[in-house]
Amino acid sequence: MNRLMDIAKVLRSKNAGPLQVTFDIIFENKESYKRVVSSGVIVEDEIARIYEVDKNDVLITEYDIINSIKITIPRKYVSGDLLDNDVYGCQQHVPLSNLLIP
Repeated sequence: MNRLMDIAKVLRSKNAGPLQVTFDIIFENKESYKRVVSSGVIVEDEIARIYEVDKNDVLITEYDIINSIKITIPRKYVSGDLLDNDVYGCQQHVPLSNLLIP
């Protein structure tokens, strides 16, 4: 098993407006992309579990032609809220990066 961060070429998070955060997972080749997609690890239930959101609020889009996956979830706090500790959403990818891929 490998961590997702050891397989992906790019793994990042950023705001998708003030209410959502999006994750980009980009792979160097089709083999790595297919390995992750076929593992069944990047699914709504798992993303909801690690980010503590409702699975119905998780959007996962696979882009076969460019070997990438985009995930969008609601932010816990609106960007810039007093309780928000990551106004740009750029540090939210860490739990995702540690997912184990068989």
